[in-house]
Amino acid sequence: EVEPENFASFINALADNGFVGANVTVPHKEAAFLLCDRHAPMAEALGAANTLWFEGGRLCGDNTDVGGFLGNLDEAAPGWDSRVECAVVLGAGGAARAVVHALLLRGARQCVIINRTPTRAHELRSRLGLGETGAVVVGGWGDLPQHLAKADVIVNTTSLGMPGEPALAVDLSAAPASALITDIVYVPLETPLLAAARARGLRTVDGLGMLLHQAVPGFERWFGARPRVTPDLRALLIADLDGRAAASGERRHG
Repeated sequence: EVEPENFASFINALADNGFVGANVTVPHKEAAFLLCDRHAPMAEALGAANTLWFEGGRLCGDNTDVGGFLGNLDEAAPGWDSRVECAVVLGAGGAARAVVHALLLRGARQCVIINRTPTRAHELRSRLGLGETGAVVVGGWGDLPQHLAKADVIVNTTSLGMPGEPALAVDLSAAPASALITDIVYVPLETPLLAAARARGLRTVDGLGMLLHQAVPGFERWFGARPRVTPDLRALLIADLDGRAAASGERRHG
């Protein structure tokens, strides 16, 4: 874990410290983009990088969150994209850029970005070059109920629900019974948002698959072998997360 004020110095020392690359998570993806010497087309389009590696001594960046997000939904909810009239995206950070881009790639007619600070959401829309096309609508938290009522897909891209963060308090009662709810947070595996969705009988997809699928191209760049996302790999990761959670609990209560 690296604090934002230490992020640039940490990344600039990656090679000297023996790293061949890195994955970057919230809240550093936009900062990582700015530190790269070269960008892959997807990172360039989004202005955010989550995968770093070196070529000829130069730091390169890509954004594999788009593929990770889509790979997770394709695997866990086949056919989810057969008809997406409206998708609601919570948050407007680097991950939200990838999620909105992915949803539009798969044919979502409209994405509604709900963010505490609307200015950030407007910046995201501008970054994607969508302007006032109507494909992306910006709203505040007070607007959420009216948008949930027409949502086919609801995505949390904020850090709310992670350990040490407040729970994401969203009333899903207005969401259609056919809505799909997914959360990019994967610790805990079932976030408060997913638990609330499951209690309502809605389809849910956790964030662990996105973590796995986005990691594939990075691993291949670093080590020259392309891994496959399998049930065994997912089970291995869940066991590791459970072990870390248990150890953390022992430290707190021991």
